[in-house]
Amino acid sequence: MILTLLTGGDVVEAKPLVSLIVPAYNEEAVIEETYKRLKNVMEQGGYDFEILIVDDGSTDRTPEKVKKICLNDKRVKLIRFSRNFGHQVAISAGIDRAVGKVAVIIDADLQDPPEVIPGMIEKWSTGYEVVYGVRKKRKGESLFKRVTAALFYRLLRQMTPIEIPLDAGDFRLLDRKVLEELKKMPERRRFVRGMVSWVGFRQTSVEYVREKRFAGTTKYPLRKMINFAIDGILSFSTVPLRISSALGFLSAAVSFLMMMYGLIVRIFYPSRVMTGWASLFVAVLFIGGIQLICIGILGEYLGRVYEETKKRPLYIVAELLNFD
Repeated sequence: MILTLLTGGDVVEAKPLVSLIVPAYNEEAVIEETYKRLKNVMEQGGYDFEILIVDDGSTDRTPEKVKKICLNDKRVKLIRFSRNFGHQVAISAGIDRAVGKVAVIIDADLQDPPEVIPGMIEKWSTGYEVVYGVRKKRKGESLFKRVTAALFYRLLRQMTPIEIPLDAGDFRLLDRKVLEELKKMPERRRFVRGMVSWVGFRQTSVEYVREKRFAGTTKYPLRKMINFAIDGILSFSTVPLRISSALGFLSAAVSFLMMMYGLIVRIFYPSRVMTGWASLFVAVLFIGGIQLICIGILGEYLGRVYEETKKRPLYIVAELLNFD
Protein backbone atom coordinates (compact mmCIF):
# COMPACT_ATOMS: atom_id res chain seq x y z
CA MET A 1 0.00 0.00 0.00
CA ILE A 2 3.04 2.30 -0.06
CA LEU A 3 3.04 4.09 -3.39
CA THR A 4 6.01 3.76 -5.73
CA LEU A 5 6.94 6.67 -7.96
CA LEU A 6 9.43 6.92 -10.82
CA THR A 7 11.58 10.07 -10.64
CA GLY A 8 14.26 10.50 -13.31
CA GLY A 9 14.55 6.78 -13.73
CA ASP A 10 14.87 6.18 -9.99
CA VAL A 11 12.30 4.31 -7.94
CA VAL A 12 11.16 6.36 -4.93
CA GLU A 13 8.79 5.19 -2.23
CA ALA A 14 6.11 7.79 -1.45
CA LYS A 15 4.81 7.05 2.01
CA PRO A 16 1.12 7.80 2.58
CA LEU A 17 -0.25 10.46 4.89
CA VAL A 18 -0.79 9.04 8.37
CA SER A 19 -3.40 10.66 10.65
CA LEU A 20 -2.65 10.28 14.36
CA ILE A 21 -5.85 10.63 16.41
CA VAL A 22 -5.12 11.62 20.02
CA PRO A 23 -8.11 12.03 22.40
CA ALA A 24 -7.12 14.12 25.42
CA TYR A 25 -8.91 15.11 28.63
CA ASN A 26 -7.03 17.06 31.32
CA GLU A 27 -3.63 15.92 30.06
CA GLU A 28 -1.62 19.12 30.67
CA ALA A 29 1.12 17.14 32.42
CA VAL A 30 1.80 14.86 29.45
CA ILE A 31 0.49 16.41 26.21
CA GLU A 32 3.79 18.10 25.25
CA GLU A 33 5.74 14.89 25.77
CA THR A 34 3.12 13.00 23.75
CA TYR A 35 3.61 15.41 20.86
CA LYS A 36 7.41 15.06 21.02
CA ARG A 37 7.30 11.26 21.07
CA LEU A 38 4.83 11.08 18.19
CA LYS A 39 6.74 13.62 16.11
CA ASN A 40 10.08 11.88 16.66
CA VAL A 41 8.70 8.44 15.73
CA MET A 42 7.02 9.68 12.57
CA GLU A 43 9.93 11.85 11.42
CA GLN A 44 12.46 9.09 12.02
CA GLY A 45 10.31 6.77 9.92
CA GLY A 46 10.09 9.36 7.13
CA TYR A 47 6.28 9.44 7.24
CA ASP A 48 4.06 12.26 6.09
CA PHE A 49 1.70 12.78 9.02
CA GLU A 50 -0.83 14.92 10.82
CA ILE A 51 -1.60 14.86 14.55
CA LEU A 52 -5.26 15.45 15.45
CA ILE A 53 -5.55 16.24 19.15
CA VAL A 54 -9.18 16.08 20.27
CA ASP A 55 -9.61 18.04 23.49
CA ASP A 56 -12.61 16.48 25.21
CA GLY A 57 -13.67 19.50 27.25
CA SER A 58 -10.55 19.72 29.42
CA THR A 59 -10.76 21.98 32.48
CA ASP A 60 -6.99 22.36 32.93
CA ARG A 61 -4.36 23.95 30.65
CA THR A 62 -4.45 21.22 28.01
CA PRO A 63 -6.11 23.43 25.32
CA GLU A 64 -3.59 26.26 25.85
CA LYS A 65 -0.65 23.88 25.55
CA VAL A 66 -2.06 22.29 22.41
CA LYS A 67 -2.65 25.73 20.85
CA LYS A 68 0.99 26.61 21.46
CA ILE A 69 2.07 23.38 19.76
CA CYS A 70 -0.25 24.14 16.83
CA LEU A 71 1.33 27.55 16.33
CA ASN A 72 4.78 26.01 16.04
CA ASP A 73 3.80 22.96 13.97
CA LYS A 74 1.05 23.17 11.36
CA ARG A 75 0.92 19.38 11.19
CA VAL A 76 -0.74 19.42 14.61
CA LYS A 77 -4.48 20.15 14.55
CA LEU A 78 -6.78 20.87 17.47
CA ILE A 79 -10.43 19.84 17.77
CA ARG A 80 -11.78 21.33 20.99
CA PHE A 81 -15.19 20.24 22.27
CA SER A 82 -17.64 22.63 23.95
CA ARG A 83 -17.75 20.23 26.92
CA ASN A 84 -16.77 16.70 27.89
CA PHE A 85 -18.52 14.25 25.55
CA GLY A 86 -16.48 11.16 26.38
CA HIS A 87 -13.42 9.29 25.18
CA GLN A 88 -15.17 7.22 22.52
CA VAL A 89 -16.86 10.31 21.05
CA ALA A 90 -13.48 12.08 20.95
CA ILE A 91 -12.08 9.21 18.91
CA SER A 92 -15.06 9.47 16.57
CA ALA A 93 -14.43 13.20 16.08
CA GLY A 94 -10.86 12.44 15.08
CA ILE A 95 -12.07 9.81 12.62
CA ASP A 96 -14.48 12.35 11.11
CA ARG A 97 -11.68 14.89 10.50
CA ALA A 98 -8.78 12.60 9.56
CA VAL A 99 -7.66 12.93 5.93
CA GLY A 100 -4.86 10.37 5.90
CA LYS A 101 -4.71 7.21 3.87
CA VAL A 102 -4.42 5.49 7.22
CA ALA A 103 -5.17 6.57 10.81
CA VAL A 104 -3.74 5.49 14.16
CA ILE A 105 -5.73 5.95 17.39
CA ILE A 106 -3.52 6.48 20.43
CA ASP A 107 -4.30 7.93 23.87
CA ALA A 108 -2.40 10.95 25.16
CA ASP A 109 -1.19 9.29 28.37
CA LEU A 110 1.69 7.41 26.63
CA GLN A 111 0.69 4.06 28.12
CA ASP A 112 0.48 2.88 24.51
CA PRO A 113 4.03 3.51 23.17
CA PRO A 114 4.22 5.54 19.92
CA GLU A 115 7.23 3.41 18.97
CA VAL A 116 4.81 0.58 18.12
CA ILE A 117 3.25 2.62 15.27
CA PRO A 118 5.90 1.83 12.59
CA GLY A 119 5.27 -1.88 13.14
CA MET A 120 1.55 -1.31 12.63
CA ILE A 121 2.20 0.60 9.41
CA GLU A 122 4.48 -2.18 8.20
CA LYS A 123 1.70 -4.76 8.68
CA TRP A 124 -0.77 -2.43 6.96
CA SER A 125 1.58 -2.17 3.98
CA THR A 126 1.28 -5.95 3.52
CA GLY A 127 -2.47 -5.70 2.93
CA TYR A 128 -4.20 -5.56 6.33
CA GLU A 129 -6.89 -2.91 6.82
CA VAL A 130 -6.91 -3.04 10.64
CA VAL A 131 -3.90 -3.55 12.91
CA TYR A 132 -4.73 -3.54 16.62
CA GLY A 133 -2.38 -3.58 19.57
CA VAL A 134 -2.58 -6.50 22.01
CA ARG A 135 -1.30 -5.91 25.52
CA LYS A 136 0.95 -8.80 26.48
CA LYS A 137 1.89 -7.06 29.73
CA ARG A 138 0.35 -4.15 31.66
CA LYS A 139 2.73 -2.14 33.84
CA GLY A 140 1.63 0.08 36.70
CA GLU A 141 -1.88 -1.38 37.00
CA SER A 142 -3.34 -3.02 40.06
CA LEU A 143 -4.15 -6.71 40.24
CA PHE A 144 -7.84 -5.79 40.45
CA LYS A 145 -7.62 -3.74 37.22
CA ARG A 146 -5.77 -6.51 35.35
CA VAL A 147 -8.15 -9.25 36.48
CA THR A 148 -11.34 -7.30 35.79
CA ALA A 149 -10.06 -6.20 32.37
CA ALA A 150 -9.23 -9.79 31.42
CA LEU A 151 -12.64 -11.00 32.61
CA PHE A 152 -14.43 -8.22 30.71
CA TYR A 153 -12.81 -9.03 27.37
CA ARG A 154 -13.55 -12.73 27.73
CA LEU A 155 -17.13 -12.14 28.86
CA LEU A 156 -17.67 -9.76 25.95
CA ARG A 157 -16.38 -12.33 23.48
CA GLN A 158 -18.79 -14.93 24.82
CA MET A 159 -21.80 -12.61 24.74
CA THR A 160 -21.37 -10.98 21.33
CA PRO A 161 -21.68 -12.57 17.88
CA ILE A 162 -18.68 -10.62 16.54
CA GLU A 163 -15.04 -11.50 17.13
CA ILE A 164 -13.68 -8.77 19.43
CA PRO A 165 -9.94 -9.32 20.09
CA LEU A 166 -8.87 -10.18 23.62
CA ASP A 167 -6.73 -7.69 25.57
CA ALA A 168 -6.91 -5.08 22.83
CA GLY A 169 -7.91 -1.48 23.54
CA ASP A 170 -8.45 1.42 21.16
CA PHE A 171 -4.76 1.63 20.17
CA ARG A 172 -5.00 0.55 16.54
CA LEU A 173 -4.38 1.42 12.92
CA LEU A 174 -7.31 1.84 10.51
CA ASP A 175 -7.24 1.94 6.73
CA ARG A 176 -9.17 4.67 4.89
CA LYS A 177 -11.82 2.11 3.88
CA VAL A 178 -12.46 1.31 7.54
CA LEU A 179 -12.58 4.99 8.47
CA GLU A 180 -15.25 5.66 5.84
CA GLU A 181 -17.41 2.80 7.13
CA LEU A 182 -17.10 3.96 10.74
CA LYS A 183 -18.23 7.46 9.71
CA LYS A 184 -21.52 5.90 8.55
CA MET A 185 -22.29 4.57 12.04
CA PRO A 186 -24.17 7.27 14.00
CA GLU A 187 -24.99 5.52 17.29
CA ARG A 188 -24.78 7.59 20.51
CA ARG A 189 -23.34 5.01 22.91
CA ARG A 190 -20.15 4.20 21.06
CA PHE A 191 -17.82 1.26 21.63
CA VAL A 192 -15.20 1.90 18.97
CA ARG A 193 -13.22 -1.33 19.31
CA GLY A 194 -16.44 -3.30 18.86
CA MET A 195 -17.47 -1.15 15.88
CA VAL A 196 -14.09 -1.80 14.23
CA SER A 197 -14.56 -5.55 14.68
CA TRP A 198 -18.10 -5.32 13.31
CA VAL A 199 -17.09 -3.69 10.00
CA GLY A 200 -14.78 -6.58 9.23
CA PHE A 201 -11.96 -6.34 6.64
CA ARG A 202 -8.58 -8.02 7.07
CA GLN A 203 -7.38 -7.60 10.64
CA THR A 204 -4.21 -8.57 12.47
CA SER A 205 -2.40 -7.67 15.68
CA VAL A 206 0.91 -6.51 17.10
CA GLU A 207 1.91 -7.26 20.67
CA TYR A 208 3.35 -4.63 22.97
CA VAL A 209 3.97 -3.87 26.64
CA ARG A 210 1.53 -1.31 28.03
CA GLU A 211 3.59 1.19 30.01
CA LYS A 212 2.82 3.10 33.18
CA ARG A 213 1.05 6.41 32.73
CA PHE A 214 3.75 9.03 31.99
CA ALA A 215 2.10 11.69 34.18
CA GLY A 216 -1.27 12.74 35.51
CA THR A 217 -4.08 10.52 36.75
CA THR A 218 -6.31 7.97 35.07
CA LYS A 219 -9.48 9.26 33.42
CA TYR A 220 -11.20 5.88 33.79
CA PRO A 221 -12.07 5.28 37.46
CA LEU A 222 -14.10 2.22 38.46
CA ARG A 223 -17.48 3.89 37.79
CA LYS A 224 -16.52 4.84 34.23
CA MET A 225 -15.03 1.40 33.61
CA ILE A 226 -18.32 -0.24 34.66
CA ASN A 227 -20.34 2.09 32.41
CA PHE A 228 -17.93 1.42 29.54
CA ALA A 229 -18.31 -2.34 30.02
CA ILE A 230 -22.11 -2.04 30.05
CA ASP A 231 -22.02 0.02 26.84
CA GLY A 232 -19.80 -2.57 25.18
CA ILE A 233 -22.11 -5.46 26.06
CA LEU A 234 -25.44 -3.76 25.34
CA SER A 235 -24.20 -2.22 22.06
CA PHE A 236 -23.37 -5.57 20.50
CA SER A 237 -25.42 -8.20 22.30
CA THR A 238 -29.02 -9.11 23.14
CA VAL A 239 -27.87 -11.79 25.59
CA PRO A 240 -28.94 -9.71 28.65
CA LEU A 241 -32.52 -9.76 27.29
CA ARG A 242 -32.33 -13.51 26.95
CA ILE A 243 -30.98 -13.76 30.49
CA SER A 244 -33.96 -11.75 31.76
CA SER A 245 -36.29 -14.16 29.93
CA ALA A 246 -34.48 -17.11 31.48
CA LEU A 247 -34.82 -15.57 34.95
CA GLY A 248 -38.55 -15.13 34.32
CA PHE A 249 -38.91 -18.82 33.44
CA LEU A 250 -36.82 -19.75 36.48
CA SER A 251 -38.99 -17.74 38.86
CA ALA A 252 -42.12 -19.24 37.29
CA ALA A 253 -40.72 -22.76 37.70
CA VAL A 254 -39.76 -22.18 41.34
CA SER A 255 -43.19 -20.69 42.06
CA PHE A 256 -44.88 -23.70 40.43
CA LEU A 257 -42.81 -26.14 42.50
CA MET A 258 -43.65 -24.29 45.69
CA MET A 259 -47.34 -24.34 44.75
CA MET A 260 -47.21 -28.11 44.11
CA TYR A 261 -45.44 -28.61 47.42
CA GLY A 262 -48.19 -26.68 49.22
CA LEU A 263 -50.94 -28.70 47.56
CA ILE A 264 -49.27 -32.04 48.37
CA VAL A 265 -48.83 -31.10 52.01
CA ARG A 266 -52.44 -29.87 52.23
CA ILE A 267 -53.89 -33.04 50.66
CA PHE A 268 -51.71 -35.81 52.06
CA TYR A 269 -50.47 -34.33 55.34
CA PRO A 270 -53.39 -32.22 56.62
CA SER A 271 -52.22 -32.58 60.19
CA ARG A 272 -48.87 -30.88 59.49
CA VAL A 273 -48.80 -27.32 60.74
CA MET A 274 -47.90 -24.84 57.99
CA THR A 275 -47.63 -21.25 59.08
CA GLY A 276 -46.30 -20.30 55.64
CA TRP A 277 -45.04 -16.81 56.46
CA ALA A 278 -41.32 -17.61 55.95
CA SER A 279 -41.76 -19.38 52.61
CA LEU A 280 -44.14 -16.66 51.42
CA PHE A 281 -41.68 -13.97 52.44
CA VAL A 282 -38.81 -15.66 50.56
CA ALA A 283 -40.95 -16.27 47.47
CA VAL A 284 -42.07 -12.64 47.28
CA LEU A 285 -38.49 -11.38 47.64
CA PHE A 286 -37.21 -13.85 45.05
CA ILE A 287 -39.82 -13.04 42.42
CA GLY A 288 -39.68 -9.31 43.14
CA GLY A 289 -35.89 -9.26 42.81
CA ILE A 290 -35.99 -11.05 39.46
CA GLN A 291 -38.65 -8.66 38.21
CA LEU A 292 -36.56 -5.65 39.14
CA ILE A 293 -33.50 -7.10 37.42
CA CYS A 294 -35.46 -7.75 34.22
CA ILE A 295 -37.02 -4.28 34.31
CA GLY A 296 -33.55 -2.78 34.76
CA ILE A 297 -32.20 -4.65 31.73
CA LEU A 298 -35.16 -3.58 29.61
CA GLY A 299 -34.69 -0.02 30.87
CA GLU A 300 -31.05 0.04 29.71
CA TYR A 301 -32.03 -0.97 26.18
CA LEU A 302 -35.04 1.38 26.16
CA GLY A 303 -32.86 4.27 27.33
CA ARG A 304 -30.53 3.71 24.40
CA VAL A 305 -33.47 3.69 21.98
CA TYR A 306 -34.63 6.99 23.51
CA GLU A 307 -31.20 8.55 23.03
CA GLU A 308 -31.07 7.47 19.38
CA THR A 309 -34.51 8.92 18.58
CA LYS A 310 -33.55 12.43 19.75
CA LYS A 311 -31.08 12.76 16.84
CA ARG A 312 -28.85 15.22 18.67
CA PRO A 313 -25.34 15.76 17.28
CA LEU A 314 -22.76 13.36 18.62
CA TYR A 315 -20.54 16.25 19.76
CA ILE A 316 -20.21 20.02 19.49
CA VAL A 317 -16.94 21.59 18.33
CA ALA A 318 -16.04 24.86 20.04
CA GLU A 319 -12.79 25.50 18.18
CA LEU A 320 -10.67 24.18 15.32
CA LEU A 321 -7.02 25.01 14.69
CA ASN A 322 -4.84 24.34 11.62
CA PHE A 323 -7.71 22.97 9.54
CA ASP A 324 -8.22 24.33 6.04
